Amino acid sequence: MGQGPRIYVVGPSSTGKTTLCNALAKRLGLTEKQFVTEVARRVIKDLGLTRDDIGLLNMQKAIMLAHLARERENRDTGAQLCDRSAVDPIVYAIFTAASPAEAQARKAALISLPEFQQALPGYRSALFVLLTPVREWLIDDGFRHVGDQSAVLAIFREMLRELGIPYREIGWEMRFLPERSSFVLGLSTA
Repeated sequence: MGQGPRIYVVGPSSTGKTTLCNALAKRLGLTEKQFVTEVARRVIKDLGLTRDDIGLLNMQKAIMLAHLARERENRDTGAQLCDRSAVDPIVYAIFTAASPAEAQARKAALISLPEFQQALPGYRSALFVLLTPVREWLIDDGFRHVGDQSAVLAIFREMLRELGIPYREIGWEMRFLPERSSFVLGLSTA
């Protein structure tokens, strides 16, 4: 990849990921190619699915592969900012599993994909920012998942640690967008 930071903003629904990414893209002066926007909505719509289908492993696999394809298309453009990552579908596949055994099988199926394995070393050297829930921000727009955010957050933490991906958290104590974006920009130049 060319020079510049690689930043991934991840976390449960309604934590401000897209809002933060839009502010970061503007402050960094990123081109459309350098900013990988959320792909899940497009994939879900293209497959004729809804948020009620979040538990389908094939839906999570399709989201992961679409996200990774967008990353690969734009990898050599210098800085890269991603609204979510290929880790997100793993988290939701685990979260929606009917049992611990199913969760392990789903996780193994997604982690073992060659496309994910190819991306993993780059993830380990990128800046991952995990946004934690802010209760007042939880909005049911009829599309996004609005389940147990604390359980989803715990799975994000566990998966990032298990995959060896360093991350920083931003939560309710840093609610203002200028403060959040300045914090992330500071991390990206450190």
